[in-house]
Amino acid sequence: MLNRNFVLILISNIILGAPMPMLIILGGLAGGYLSPIPTAATLPPSVQMIAGILVAAPMSLYMGRAGRKKGFLLSAVMIIVGGLCGVTALMSGSFILLCVAHLLLGGALVGINFFRFASAEAVDEKYKAKAISYTLASGLVAAFIGPEIFSYSKDLLSPVLFAGAYMAVAVLGVIGLLPVLAIGQLATVSVMPKGQASKDVRKALFRRPVVIFAIAAAAVSQGVMLLIMTPTALAMVGCGFADDQAADVIKWHVVAMFAPGFFTGSLIQRFGVSKVIATGMIILAGSAMTAIAGIELTHFYMSLVLLGIGWNFGFIGATHLLQISLSAEEKPLVQGTNDTILAIAGSVASLASGALYVGIGWTAIAISVLPVIAVSMLLWFVVAQKVQLQS
Repeated sequence: MLNRNFVLILISNIILGAPMPMLIILGGLAGGYLSPIPTAATLPPSVQMIAGILVAAPMSLYMGRAGRKKGFLLSAVMIIVGGLCGVTALMSGSFILLCVAHLLLGGALVGINFFRFASAEAVDEKYKAKAISYTLASGLVAAFIGPEIFSYSKDLLSPVLFAGAYMAVAVLGVIGLLPVLAIGQLATVSVMPKGQASKDVRKALFRRPVVIFAIAAAAVSQGVMLLIMTPTALAMVGCGFADDQAADVIKWHVVAMFAPGFFTGSLIQRFGVSKVIATGMIILAGSAMTAIAGIELTHFYMSLVLLGIGWNFGFIGATHLLQISLSAEEKPLVQGTNDTILAIAGSVASLASGALYVGIGWTAIAISVLPVIAVSMLLWFVVAQKVQLQS
């Protein structure tokens, strides 16, 4: 399994994925620093989310025509240019340029997300589930080093606040170019004839229950995770806990999201992808019910750890199921559609979570996700009855 291309993909994913946690921190802080009005402070991270919706399908199609490698090179270049735009925006005081920076960076991160598909294409058939699992698990490294790089770099271009962190993002893009350039020939990812594209995509999405279920399971996993995770810090502070306690809960949530990836692929091989996805949905429900059960510190820890594990099983399982359910010609368009839906689900959940927390409260949010999970489990049951889900 550990062939040269796969190792290079993992290294590239870690380096080019490191800006993601940095941008979670940077978006609101830099936006608040440059925003002409307080209510626009969160516009840069919002623009970054919108970029994910707009860019996913075109990026997948570009990779289908030009190859995965060129798509990842384009993503790295966008990280470099986006980081430099962020530096320039802070030095010149341009809020519009800061939004442009996050538009570019959001598009780049969408491209980086396709490493999970490329890793499966770089290994033999029997290792595909493990490849996807390990690639997502490598995000754990990025999740830890990103905030450390932010802390070290944010004052490097003092007295301009945060400019050093954007410069660090650009440097990561340059470093990440090197392993991408070293990646050899990957499996061919082709594009269907233009005249048949629309018809075949509709067939792939709407006539194949397995594909519909794979996309739905990934979207539910992503949406539920963000809906509960995003207001967690606010809820904890509102319950009287300290900021550092909230940060520690989020840290262990991130660990729970990525650490299981080291064995999720093996579980898929042993028990089948269907059972792993269903287990993920049950664990997500367990997370919600733990949040409903109380607001003690242990409830927050347990709920967020279960949330991370449930997301891991559901998302990795759904990604693997989609990967093995498509032909080479279908992958660019269907994978792009999949990631567009994921971006929409994530954006809606993230943007709505704050308003829902203020409007209905923490416990009510946890209750609201249970019907969504129940519907996904019903879809799983229907699909399992109609077709034999692949392992």
